[in-house]
Amino acid sequence: MPIELEKAYEPGKYEDQVYAKWEKSGSFSPKPSSDKEPFVISMPPPNATGTLHLGHAVMIALQDIMIRYNRMLGKPTLWIPGTDHAAIATQSVVEKNLMKQGVKKPRQELGREKLLQEIREFVANSQSTIKNQVRKMGASCDWTREKYTLDPQMNTAVNRMFKYMNEDGLIYRGGRIVNWDPKMQTTVADDEMEYISEKTKFYYFQFGPVVIGTARPETKFLDKVIVVHPEDKRYQDLIGKEFEIEWINGPTKARVIADSCIDMEMGTGAMSITPAHSLVDFELAEKYNLESPQIIDFEGNIMTEVSEEFGGMPIEEAREKIVEKLEERGLLIKIDHEYEHNIAINYRGKGLIEPQIMKQWFIDVNKKVIDWKGAKLSIKEVLQDAVNSKMINIIPSRFEKTYFNWIDNLRDWCISRQIWWGHQIPIWYQLTAEQYKTFIESGEQSSTLLNVMKVESEPVFSESKPDGDHWIQDPDTLDTWFSSALWTFSTLGWPENTEDFKNFHPTSVLETGYDIIFFWVARMILASTYTLRREGISEEKSIPFKNIYLHGLIRDRRGKKMSKSHPETCIDPLEMIEKYGTDAVRLSLIIGNTPGNDMRLYEEKISGYRNFANKLWNASRFALSNIDEADLQKEFTADLITSDADRWIVSKTQELITATQADIENFRFSDAGNRLYEFTWNIFCDWYLEISKTQFNPYVLGYVLKALLKMLHPFTPFVTETIWSHLQEKELLIASLWPEQKEEYTFPASEELLETVINIISLIRSKRAELKVPPAKLIKANIVATPGSKLQEQSEIIIKLARLSALEFIASDSTTTDGSVVIIENGIEIRLPMEDLIDKETEIKRLTKEIANKEQAIKSLEGKLGNPGFLDKAPPEVVDGQREKLREEQESLSGLIQNLEKIKN
Repeated sequence: MPIELEKAYEPGKYEDQVYAKWEKSGSFSPKPSSDKEPFVISMPPPNATGTLHLGHAVMIALQDIMIRYNRMLGKPTLWIPGTDHAAIATQSVVEKNLMKQGVKKPRQELGREKLLQEIREFVANSQSTIKNQVRKMGASCDWTREKYTLDPQMNTAVNRMFKYMNEDGLIYRGGRIVNWDPKMQTTVADDEMEYISEKTKFYYFQFGPVVIGTARPETKFLDKVIVVHPEDKRYQDLIGKEFEIEWINGPTKARVIADSCIDMEMGTGAMSITPAHSLVDFELAEKYNLESPQIIDFEGNIMTEVSEEFGGMPIEEAREKIVEKLEERGLLIKIDHEYEHNIAINYRGKGLIEPQIMKQWFIDVNKKVIDWKGAKLSIKEVLQDAVNSKMINIIPSRFEKTYFNWIDNLRDWCISRQIWWGHQIPIWYQLTAEQYKTFIESGEQSSTLLNVMKVESEPVFSESKPDGDHWIQDPDTLDTWFSSALWTFSTLGWPENTEDFKNFHPTSVLETGYDIIFFWVARMILASTYTLRREGISEEKSIPFKNIYLHGLIRDRRGKKMSKSHPETCIDPLEMIEKYGTDAVRLSLIIGNTPGNDMRLYEEKISGYRNFANKLWNASRFALSNIDEADLQKEFTADLITSDADRWIVSKTQELITATQADIENFRFSDAGNRLYEFTWNIFCDWYLEISKTQFNPYVLGYVLKALLKMLHPFTPFVTETIWSHLQEKELLIASLWPEQKEEYTFPASEELLETVINIISLIRSKRAELKVPPAKLIKANIVATPGSKLQEQSEIIIKLARLSALEFIASDSTTTDGSVVIIENGIEIRLPMEDLIDKETEIKRLTKEIANKEQAIKSLEGKLGNPGFLDKAPPEVVDGQREKLREEQESLSGLIQNLEKIKN
């Protein structure tokens, strides 16, 4: 009995049911019985309080393709989901919400524990949102192993790595210049900053014997050193001397030193240095043992200790007043109003970065402590070797250069953050009874910085409060990337030596965006290689992953980066899922998406792939309505392949299996998706199903449909699983095996023959369309072919699909060309008798009228494009569009004239 599918595929009707069925079946968990090498991905954890955006969507689609494909190969397949506590981002959201409720200074007013409780409650209420949205994308990840970066076990892992690094002397606390965000009241890593170009004023001041240039006069209060290049002839007589100078706070002294870091062409070639608020100046101060007085406080205001006149002023306000004062004293030489420079901001909170010297915790990346391939190497050297030696492959390989460039310039990693949401640094300080009493009573424990930075007691590592009295824990938390760096092995149960850790590490692939190669990718290699080698695990097992696949950014139709600040550029994937179905969204994110390259996305593209899902549904509906259930269940063997059309489609299916497999295994997901799309739409639907209406073989049709559903499943899991559920198979499609390619199912001769048949039909159809022969009209055709050739056996197919009333195979010397339209292409000669095609007089009239219309349209376009007023006022894209339209109309006119001449002659 045939199987009936519903008339239309409605994604919203099936998708949630299908996902629930997958999850209930246990298909998302790895099958332990297999002896094949496991395939493992640790899902990059989205923010626990976030919502699904296109970056997540493309990541999930790509990873799910790999997971489903490898699961179908019979490998133990594990995809570990999880969420990130997103330290700064989450605390910032909660603090903003509290401020709206009237809590003006949440940290000071609530204190640490109450604020953390507010954040925990916020996370608990919103964490389920992103998880459900990941499910909506069809992610076949193992939810029984789900992790959260603030889980107790994850905290144990974080503390263990901190302990190891502390014992090895890699972690140290020192006064260094850091990127301070006064808005968020925390330090920011170098690679967590964005730079925006801004036009600002550049001031030139008389500073003793030299003229200095600066965009930030507000930092210059206590400058006492002038630096020039040792080879700058202008300043040779000044080097080494000290001068009395008039300055902001009155008379002071400054001396001149020489260093080759100075650019003689920049400004005047002389600069005064402000070590506390510039990295370059700080390094010079370190080099020459100079003082580094703080000018700007942690709130972004001028310090009162520096200037009573300007103390407490925000830097923008102070700048103008300081310039006015220096101008009054005759020290302002000139102002450059066209100066452009890069302003550093925190990419999370968008606060302006103010370099500050602070005591922070750092990881030394240059100390040689890692046993690596028979030598002691530093973190930096291991990061280089792991990729250089191809233990880890970066796809595309051009990003290796970017990676190595970052490693070459890597500085010690500042891992402390002045926020409370996150893993608190496991370091304790023992105060005196008096210090402890003052600390508690002052309420300073609710201050952002505390005075812990001034504590002179020796820091002690401990995962819990040490024995004794008056202990306080370092108030800072660890950089969120510190915990995320352990993700590939902490999610498997480390530091316990669990079965998951033994079986599934290293992971197979890290798939992520190229924009976080520094934030996360390099730090994962750092954490895994250091920590696991320290425990004696081999180099091969200590890397976090074997391959890094980097996808590009999703842009709008014009190539602009999608941004929340420009809503017109954004596409909401959840909205698109609701409208077009998950499979359409997934295909739109995969086809055209190549490694490391940005891609454009627009709603029409998603809509087009919904049409593909409908096409597949309708094709399956036709097939299943014509195949008896018993025939569908019959084991497919070579003897069931009976015609050349059968051999052709079966052989093409073998090619598809092999090519798709090669594409996926070589990370060519777009190629694989496009190949499956073309085969489904063009070969299977447009040709084989039409041929089936003439030569029907239920066994071959069933075999090809099943193979196609399996290959499409990683790309379009919902529609394929829904169709599969009607095939009466014992197992779900997700748990089925990838189709096997068989040499005995390859038929080159039949492929060549059917390609010729398809070419003939296409040529006749094309000529019919060109001559506007009504679709219902049957015409005669003569094909030049050797009598008795295999081509003649395909007459029935050609007659049916080319809409012929009669078909004759003739010799090449036949005289039937008289009064016929002759088509010769690729060695094929087809003759179509003219009287069957058109009424000559009617066609001449039609073409003559159409030519006149085209000529008029061309004349109008030429007039517009010859009008200077139009060319000057119209946008460039409009002008280009009109030129393209003119070119198309001219080509069309040329074709019409040729057709008219053919008919007349």
